Amino acid sequence: MSEVEITAPTEAPPPPTTPARTVARYLLATALVFAGLSHLFWARRDFQAQVPDWVPMDKDGVVMASGGVEIMLGAGLAVANRDRVRVGRLTALFFAAVFPGNIAQYLGRRDAFGLDTDRKRLIRLFFQPVLMLWALWSTGTPRR
Repeated sequence: MSEVEITAPTEAPPPPTTPARTVARYLLATALVFAGLSHLFWARRDFQAQVPDWVPMDKDGVVMASGGVEIMLGAGLAVANRDRVRVGRLTALFFAAVFPGNIAQYLGRRDAFGLDTDRKRLIRLFFQPVLMLWALWSTGTPRR
């Protein structure tokens, strides 16, 4: 009878990246954790202004839940190197999911975070796609 060698499966190495993408990923991770903590503690009222009236849930609950998600995504971006592409895609989807809140703030003329004019609130709308692209670029595999 021949011996069969059993080997443990090896984990695939993390996808390649660049120093610039890594720095951008850590900056985004830090910003997300900070934003998530602010949802939970010192800026809850401001974030409630972004929850659209048509959301059938308690505004404070939505703010706290989204803050928790931001903290988890930030932590994932910081530590999940092997899965960073997946975490980046989830982060971009999160930014897309909360975009209606930015639109509601603009349409409802709700002041929060120093966005106290229609012009400032309109400019803020254009920043959301930047966040989505930042999440995707900083976690993506560079083309060679």
